[in-house]
Amino acid sequence: MSEKKIPYKIYLTEDELPSSWYNLRADMKNKPAPLLNPGTGKPLTAEELSPIFCEELVKQELDNDTAYIEIPQEIRDFYKMYRPSPLVRAYCLEEKLKTPAKIYYKFEGNNTSGSHKLNSAIAQAYYAKKQGLKGVTTETGAGQWGTALSMACSYFDLDCKVYMVKVSYEQKPFRREVMRTYGASVVPSPSETTEVGKKILAEHPGTTGSLGCAISEAVEVATKNPGYRYVLGSVLNQVLLHQSVIGLETKAALDKYGIKPDIVIGCAGGGSNLGGLIAPFMGEKLRGEADYRILAVEPASCPSFTRGKFAYDFCDTGMICPLAKMYTLGSSFIPSANHAGGLRFHGMSPVLSQLYHDGFMEAVSVEQTSVFEAAEQFARVEGILPAPESSHAIRAAIDEAIKCRESGEEKTIVFGLTGTGYFDLVAYQKFHDGEMTDVIPTDEELAESFAKLPKVDA
Repeated sequence: MSEKKIPYKIYLTEDELPSSWYNLRADMKNKPAPLLNPGTGKPLTAEELSPIFCEELVKQELDNDTAYIEIPQEIRDFYKMYRPSPLVRAYCLEEKLKTPAKIYYKFEGNNTSGSHKLNSAIAQAYYAKKQGLKGVTTETGAGQWGTALSMACSYFDLDCKVYMVKVSYEQKPFRREVMRTYGASVVPSPSETTEVGKKILAEHPGTTGSLGCAISEAVEVATKNPGYRYVLGSVLNQVLLHQSVIGLETKAALDKYGIKPDIVIGCAGGGSNLGGLIAPFMGEKLRGEADYRILAVEPASCPSFTRGKFAYDFCDTGMICPLAKMYTLGSSFIPSANHAGGLRFHGMSPVLSQLYHDGFMEAVSVEQTSVFEAAEQFARVEGILPAPESSHAIRAAIDEAIKCRESGEEKTIVFGLTGTGYFDLVAYQKFHDGEMTDVIPTDEELAESFAKLPKVDA
């Protein structure tokens, strides 16, 4: 199709909104390893998971075989408030880079939560309400997930308790206030309000926290309070399932114009955005129908893919959650207080970990200052202030486009713009004032953490 006929923004209609989520695991020859009971070392059953998660979400978590799971009409109706989201051709960025590459980004920031997180938050809140629960507990890093869940809980009249990583709680007070506006209670983690929080503070005085710490506290509160369940914004199979709406829309928009990407790029922390974006493309790759280069981009300060070990580990610092086989830096590893709070998790989705281990995708790590350089460049030419998390993908997309300029190759690049950075202006300020640093863990620090990995015969 003629280049001139491709608009800046490709929109789908409401009727083209996906009616089912795509379960990538159904097409994986090597399924992700099962979650293990930390006490027995055996695969967790639905009965063991039901005190932690909603019943329907437990079914989705354990379903390795159903390729398409219908999206309930109530969730589809909510999606229509902000979906389908636009796929944008970055013409201005291409021109600025003087690259023959064609760059597209899927923009997920056009809702009050400012990110893609609402796609799963509304689903998890819906199933909690359907089960007749009082409320849910969760953790949040940069605050996008906590904001999204507070919105979803408000919609369904559920109580919402959020444990926010302490460094983000302090850096992003306005994100905290958005959550409170939607009725959520927000506690900086680790805190003195839980037994596991007290233990972490005793072992790591003055710690700025991590997602692993916040998860431990949220799980403790959920399991000790009748009528509550824990919900998670990333990592889990069920979350990647809900986020597949991103990739399904992206592929449908590209297919409208006969566009086939060469490279699909996503930032990677726990894996929700990356897994959702790549889902249909990876599905085609697994089925042998097409080939794509799929690239995960993670912070050099928390490099679970590029420097981690593929092993069973706790998903939380307090070691009270199930064991997951994933690329991990060790549950005792607490990342530096970088500004991409949503990527400060020691492990990676078991689904993505298995795909990476089997060679179906690549990973790179990038330093914080170079990420903000890319974010600023993107903002100046594309008119959107990107979130620090999203900017990892921007960094890699720019780097790939420059390679195309140098080689003369005309590749098509698609990346996920997970959200906006308007609550991250403290980070931008530190970048502009020259106060931002790049903290990269040493081999010795990682070795110390790896030594504490649980011994699992699996």
